[in-house]
Amino acid sequence: MSEQGAELVFLPLGGVGEIGMNLALYGYGPPHAKRWLMVDCGVTFADHRIAPGVDLILPDISFIEDERSSLEGIIITHAHEDHYGALLDLWPRLGDVPVYATRFTAGLLRAKGVENGHAVMPKIHTVAQGSVIELGPFKVELIPVSHSIPEPNALTITTSFGTVVHSGDWKIDKTPGIGQPIDIDRFREVGAQGVLAMMSDSTNAMRAGHSPSEADVGAEIARVVAESPHRVAVTAFSSNVARIKAICEAAAKADRHVVVMGRAMRRVIGVATECGFMDGLPPFLAEDDFGHLPRDKVLVLLTGSQGEERAALAKIANDEHPRVALSPGDRVIFSSRTIPGNEKAVNAVVNGLAVQGIEVWTDGDALVHTSGHPRRDELREMYSWLKPKVLVPVHGEPMHLTAQAAFARECGIEEVVVSQNGKMIRLAPGAAEVVDEILHDVFLKDGRLLRNPDDANVRERRSLAYAGVVVASVLLDDRFELDDDPEVVLIGVPHRDDDRTLFRDALMDEIEGAIMSIPRHRRKDLDMVAQAARRAVRGFMGQRWGKKPICHVFVNTV
Repeated sequence: MSEQGAELVFLPLGGVGEIGMNLALYGYGPPHAKRWLMVDCGVTFADHRIAPGVDLILPDISFIEDERSSLEGIIITHAHEDHYGALLDLWPRLGDVPVYATRFTAGLLRAKGVENGHAVMPKIHTVAQGSVIELGPFKVELIPVSHSIPEPNALTITTSFGTVVHSGDWKIDKTPGIGQPIDIDRFREVGAQGVLAMMSDSTNAMRAGHSPSEADVGAEIARVVAESPHRVAVTAFSSNVARIKAICEAAAKADRHVVVMGRAMRRVIGVATECGFMDGLPPFLAEDDFGHLPRDKVLVLLTGSQGEERAALAKIANDEHPRVALSPGDRVIFSSRTIPGNEKAVNAVVNGLAVQGIEVWTDGDALVHTSGHPRRDELREMYSWLKPKVLVPVHGEPMHLTAQAAFARECGIEEVVVSQNGKMIRLAPGAAEVVDEILHDVFLKDGRLLRNPDDANVRERRSLAYAGVVVASVLLDDRFELDDDPEVVLIGVPHRDDDRTLFRDALMDEIEGAIMSIPRHRRKDLDMVAQAARRAVRGFMGQRWGKKPICHVFVNTV
């Protein structure tokens, strides 16, 4: 029996309306006295056109920060950045709340914390797949699923209102390469017991069919590597340990040594080795060994599948790597997909390789990659196992959420609620519906700082990128006359116009004219003088260049 006046709600603060930055809250209890459970705490990568200089975007947890005394715990479904990457930055804001994760996820969290110098680390309770955790009114079971990382889990969250299934990231793969495959029998058992609602991964809801297995990808990679006459380099997501193992097994079969490049790749391999996922593989070699290996005896495993400019692959594509270079006829395999938004960066890397005469293989040439998310046939099977009364599409952009909603209705699920970040859905009692909306934004990770968008001055950075900056220094004497010519510095601004007029000289004249037009007795107001000079600069540049740069004028007196 549920307590008097209690309700069960679902409140996403990230991951619903975008792919990335996943954070879900489940609340149980009376409207103003709920206990809360957090599932995942991820990041998304910043678009430098929109947020120049920003490294990561994190969910705004202000709501649960205010409710932290009612937060029972945090459960991480798996160790992808979009599901756990914000935890180390945000956990200190939530007090000493316990964190639950599997061994591999906990190992990566600790390694990441040490590597990035986090002084305060959460106490992580390591739990096995299949475990059941009691957290206040919530009974949570971790059900193994298949995904592109070790130890991924769906969650059943049971309260007095029944069971909710939080799918996490998943697919149906009976041969996932490492770890347990998806536990189909357990999903059928849960469905037979009754499922109130399912929060379902929508990433591939627009794609028909069934995702290929990791085993099929491993076999194809082995073929492509075996047929390569010269050096082979393979780039993949560093977290895909099954793929890494398959690549290394392909190298061993082809009598090639594996050279590992990239900090993230080495970190994941280290944790995977501790967990026993790399057993039976030959030793890995370091970058310094590359130059001593015969051309047909080396396979380079490296980061940079998304075109990251500081990653090893981008440096090789630009012929800038200090220790590793490829030659015409060598082969680079992209065992990955391009994340939307990264197309230009990836194309730049591919073009750099092509200029050097290096072969590039992608999943358009051979089955060298498969998604870790369910297509429509897999969604249909999961619906048939669980038979949820309510379906809420999550983990997707609006087009993905809408596509899964329509597909779920086609499959006979009558109650489907399409929502957005910040919208609170009451799952029970009564019909599922949006009952509240929480004001929220995002946090920006800017170097070592965590700021909201206004404090990070993102708008000003966009202006700087678009129109540059003019800095001027003005010195007035004791009679408030110009003591010397103004000093003008142009940053990111053209030096002359089409008439060969030097902007710096012209701006000096404009500033002088603006100041001298002010009656001398009024020049005692230095702020007014600075504003007049600033308006003159922006007006002149707007007329002659067509753009108005940011302008700072410093006025001092002798």
